[in-house]
Amino acid sequence: MLRYLFRRLVKALKWFVIGSIALVLLLRFIPPPGTALMVERKIESWIDNDPIDLQRTWTPWDEISDNLKVAVIASEDQKFPEHWGFDFDAIQAALAYNERGGKIRGASTLSQQVSKNLFLWSGRSYLRKGLEAWFTALIEVLWPKQRILEVYLNSAEWDEGVFGAEAAARHHFGVSAANLSRQQASLLAAVLPNPRVWSAARPSTYVLQRAGWIRRQMSQLGGAAYLNRLDESRRAPWAE
Repeated sequence: MLRYLFRRLVKALKWFVIGSIALVLLLRFIPPPGTALMVERKIESWIDNDPIDLQRTWTPWDEISDNLKVAVIASEDQKFPEHWGFDFDAIQAALAYNERGGKIRGASTLSQQVSKNLFLWSGRSYLRKGLEAWFTALIEVLWPKQRILEVYLNSAEWDEGVFGAEAAARHHFGVSAANLSRQQASLLAAVLPNPRVWSAARPSTYVLQRAGWIRRQMSQLGGAAYLNRLDESRRAPWAE
C-alpha cells in the first residue's frame, strides 16, 4: 500500500511539474485571462455578500507609461534587472528583523509577487511559499524581464476590484495607462503595499511622502533609461 501511494505521489508530482512548466511557458506569449488573486477577491465578495465588479484591461508593454514601469521598480524591487527572482540580501534582512520581533516589508521581489498573484492563494504557509519559489524560478528562467514586469503591471491590485495599470489609471486619475504622469505613477506605486486601504487619488500625508521618495529614487535610477537594463544579460545565480 505504501509503495502504491508513493508511486501515485511521484506520478502526480511529475504531472504537476510538466503542467506548471507548460503553463508558465504558454503565458510568456499570451495574456493571462485573470489571476488567482482576482478569483480570491471575487470569492471573498460572495462570502461577505458584497459583490464587486472586477476591473481589468490587459495593456501591452508599449501602451504603459515608462513612468509607471520605473516607479514600480523604484518602489518595490530596485535590483529587479540583476536578480534571478530572489533578493537574498532583503530576505536575510527580513529574517534578522523578524528574529528581533519585528516585521519588515519588501523582501518579495516583483517576480515573487507575479507568481503569487498569478498562480497562488494568500497566506503564509510553507506550502504556499514553496510553490511561490517554484513558480518564481520558472518565471525567471522562461520569461524575459520585460515580460515579468508587463505581467506584474497588468496583475497588480490598485483598489478594491481594480487590477492592472489601465484600470488603475482610469479609476484613480481618469487617464489611460500610457498617459500617466511622473507624479501619478509615483502615487500608484506608493499605494502598492496596501492598495485597498491607501488611495492614489486621495493620498494621505504618508502616501504623498512615500510618492516623493519614489520620485527621487526614479531620478537616481536614471528614469526611463533604466528600463534598458532589462535587456542586459544577467550573471548566472551560481557565478561569483
